[in-house]
Amino acid sequence: MKTLELRKASKPLADYAAELGSESLVLTSNREPIAALVSLRGMDRESLALSLSPELGKIIRRARREAREGKVFSLKRVKEELLGQSAPVDKAIQAPLSGARSRRVPSARKKRSPRHARSPKRH
Repeated sequence: MKTLELRKASKPLADYAAELGSESLVLTSNREPIAALVSLRGMDRESLALSLSPELGKIIRRARREAREGKVFSLKRVKEELLGQSAPVDKAIQAPLSGARSRRVPSARKKRSPRHARSPKRH
């Protein structure tokens, strides 16, 4: 990550953006960061929005703090909590419940309008 003091900037901002590559450039004023130019090559808008989310940042910081403090659960414990203490963990996940039928999940595809459902009759 590069830094640039705004008083020392000698080129238009667009030139700095074009030179980024995969790095980012932190703009500073009196040595304090005030903005950043970040390359978006290979990044989708959702990832960008999540990376800038203060709420997600809080969740990540809390999770990292809890992990440092040893406040973590094993996968086995999580399965036991979710499936109940009496259920065998591995078999309960792999085998369907007795008597349970599989349900069809509705498609996310857009349905055709009624006028496109059938082709017109030809005489």
